[in-house]
Amino acid sequence: MRPLVAAIRAILAVTLRIFFKKIELRGVERVPTAGPVIFVLNHPNGLIDPVFLLCLAPRRVCFVAKAPLFKIPVVGALVRAFDSLPVQRRQDEASGVDNTETFKRARALLLGGGSLAIFPEGASHSDPRLRPLKTGVARIALGTGLADLKIVPAGLYYTDKAIFRSEAVVYFGEPLAVAAATPGEDGAPPEAAVRALTSAIERALSEVLLQADEAAALALISRAERAYSAAQAEQAAPALVDRFERRRRFIAGYHHLLEHEPEALSELVRRLDAYEAELTRLGLTPEHPSAAALRGGAIIRVGLSSFFILAALAPLAMVGTLVHYPAYRAIGALARRVARDEDDLLSTIKVLGALLLFPLTWALCAAAVGLRVGGPSAALALLLAPLSGWAALRFWERVDWLGAGARVAWIWLWRRSLLARLSAARAAIHAEIAAIERRYGAA
Repeated sequence: MRPLVAAIRAILAVTLRIFFKKIELRGVERVPTAGPVIFVLNHPNGLIDPVFLLCLAPRRVCFVAKAPLFKIPVVGALVRAFDSLPVQRRQDEASGVDNTETFKRARALLLGGGSLAIFPEGASHSDPRLRPLKTGVARIALGTGLADLKIVPAGLYYTDKAIFRSEAVVYFGEPLAVAAATPGEDGAPPEAAVRALTSAIERALSEVLLQADEAAALALISRAERAYSAAQAEQAAPALVDRFERRRRFIAGYHHLLEHEPEALSELVRRLDAYEAELTRLGLTPEHPSAAALRGGAIIRVGLSSFFILAALAPLAMVGTLVHYPAYRAIGALARRVARDEDDLLSTIKVLGALLLFPLTWALCAAAVGLRVGGPSAALALLLAPLSGWAALRFWERVDWLGAGARVAWIWLWRRSLLARLSAARAAIHAEIAAIERRYGAA
C-alpha cells in the first residue's frame, strides 16, 4: 500500500507543478521535524488545499476531512489512501453528530508523535477573511495532554485560484505551544481552555494570511501591489512570497488611510484607475519595461531566440494541441457547469478532470496508433502523448509572452513618448505608495 500511496503523492505533486506556474514556500524551517504536530490551514480552494500540504509539507501528514468526501468515488479512495480521518458536520448529518471515534484516533496519532492537519473553518469558501473557527482542533490538542504538542499555522495564498497556470504560496507560521488543561469529570477539556486556545489559533492563522473585510479591498491591494512591484522589477523581480508579505503590509496601510487619510487613498485609486485604463487600451500589463530600459539590439535578440524556440517546439506542440485541446475544453466546461458560482471548487474540478481525461486521451491515442501501425508504435505514442502536451503548453505560453513583448516593442519604436509616460505614471504610483508606507510606519 505504501508504494501506491507514494506513487499517488508523486502524481499529485507533478499535477500541482503543472497547474500552477509558480509555487513558493516560506517558513518550512519553523515546522518541527519530529514530535506531535497539528497543522491548521485556511481553506480557500477545495481539495487543492490539502494536496499542497500532502505534497509539500516537510513531514508526513494525515488530514481530518469531512465525512461526505469518503463516499465520493475516486475522491473517497484518495482520502482513505492517505489515512484521513472522517469528521461529521451538522450540515451533513440528519441524525446528529458523533465524532468521538475520530477524536480518539486523532489523539492516538498525536500520542504516537505523528502530525495531523485540520481546516478549522470547517468548509472551503471564497470569503475575503477567515470564517469563525470550529473548536475541534482545541479539543483534540487539549485532550492529548501532551506537553510537547505544537500547532503550526499554514496560510495558503493563490494569485488566482481558479485559473490554470496561476501562482501559489504556502506560508508556515510560528508554532503555537499548547498549555496544559485539567480535564473535567467527563474527561473533556474545560470550555474556557477550549475557547482560549481556539482564539489563539485564530490569531496565529491571521498572521500568515492575506485578508480584509471586503473582497473589493483585497482586489485594490492586489492592483496597487502589482503596479508597485512592476516598477521595481527592472532592478530585481521580487519573489512571490515577498509580494505576498508586501500585500499584507498594504492591507494594514489601506485601513490606516481609510481612517486617517481618505483623500490620499482616493487620489491613489484615481491614479491607479487612469494608469490601468491606458494599459487596457494598449493591450499592456503593469510589467511592461520602461522606455529607457529597451534597446533595439536586445529586442532583436529576444525576438530571434523566441523564434528559434518556437520553431523547435512547433511540430510536437501542434500535435499536442490537437491531441489535448478537446479534453482541455471539456474540463473547462465541466468545471464551470459543476462549480457554478463557487470559485473555491473550480480548481478541484479542473484538476480531477485533468487526472481523468488526459490519461484517457493518451490511452486512446496509443490504442489508435496500435490498431493502425502496431504494438511498438502504440507504446511510443503513449510516451510521446504527454510529452506533446508539455510542448504545447510551453509553445503557447511563449507565444503569449512574445505577443506581449511585440506590443511593447511596437510602442517603443513608434510611440516612445507614450511608453515613457506610462513608465512615469507607474513610477509616480510607486513613489506615492512608498511615501504612504513611510508615513504609516512613522504613525
